Amino acid sequence: MNILHVVNVYFVLPFFIGGQFKHFKNKGHNLNVACSQSEYLEEYARNNGFDYIETPVNRSISIMEDIKSIRHICRFIKQKKIDTVVGHTPKGALLAMIAARICNVPRRIYFRHGLVYETSSGLKRRILIASDRLTSMCATKIVCVSQSVLDRSIEDKLAPKSKQIILGEGTCNGVDTEGMFNPDNVSAEKVSALKRKYHIQDDDYVIGYSGRLVRDKGIIELVDAFDMLKSEGKCKLLLVGMFEDRDALPPEIHQRIESDPDIIYTGFVNGGMENYYAIMDMYVLPSYREGFPTGVLEAQSMGLPVVTTRVTGCCDSIVDHHTGLFADIDAKDLASKINAIRRDNIIDGKNGRAWVKSNFDSKIVWKEIEDKLY
Repeated sequence: MNILHVVNVYFVLPFFIGGQFKHFKNKGHNLNVACSQSEYLEEYARNNGFDYIETPVNRSISIMEDIKSIRHICRFIKQKKIDTVVGHTPKGALLAMIAARICNVPRRIYFRHGLVYETSSGLKRRILIASDRLTSMCATKIVCVSQSVLDRSIEDKLAPKSKQIILGEGTCNGVDTEGMFNPDNVSAEKVSALKRKYHIQDDDYVIGYSGRLVRDKGIIELVDAFDMLKSEGKCKLLLVGMFEDRDALPPEIHQRIESDPDIIYTGFVNGGMENYYAIMDMYVLPSYREGFPTGVLEAQSMGLPVVTTRVTGCCDSIVDHHTGLFADIDAKDLASKINAIRRDNIIDGKNGRAWVKSNFDSKIVWKEIEDKLY
């Protein structure tokens, strides 16, 4: 097959596709990518053996650029004789499915990574739902990345039930539990170097988070919870990710993150995430909505207990009171659940690693992709 994946930005490629590039290339498929321009894309494509086209895939509505991107994608489809188009993220999938439908590509696969309208209201919510329905209409198959996303999409009538599937227990790519996200494989030297870089002492309890630093991820509540926790013992808050203008944090929260000596803000990290998990004692994701949070799975694969919320996507990502704890999107409840693990040690991180290995290892998910999509 000649397969084209369309995404909005480079940094989602390792999470959404990752090892699939080499895996399916070894099986005789030709993989390609269309996404927005990035300084990292050329090297990543060379290392993973795929061709690509850079074209604007903006999250916001930009009619002229969107039409331009659809034309670029159509031209690339014809040039490469693409027979399978896979669209990721709301905007990337919308442009991908429209272009693939125009070009009569026989297999048009929409990966529904979440329901962005869940935290919107009014006209914006209606537009987002209509956009998802248009994407779904152009697709021949829809992959919902978690059971809760599938249930909600059926409830909200985004597409016929018969058109929608999940891969095994969920996710779009799984986790490399034996290689990258295996605590036995982490370099002690790299971990020590990171601790020195960020002034983390051996007796610091490190509460970690990875992802975009925006409101929807519950960063406001996490920072407020951390203020409560600091008075109860020596700890650090490690935020691995970057600020964004869309859904931006309030200026006072932004300022607290950058000025508090006990909060470590790394900015964008291009690879080596396993080393950051290795300096965490716990992983926290207080999100308002997700598709299926990859970071939660990676953290569990690294043997970390997790605190997250019982919202769409997150509710599928842990086993409550076995691999982690559910918390309300509330600073006091977050602090309480974090303390239940930090002080009372009620979650054994080994449980999470065993659960992820059994259900979400990449090879399990890739077999599902091969059987159900390719």
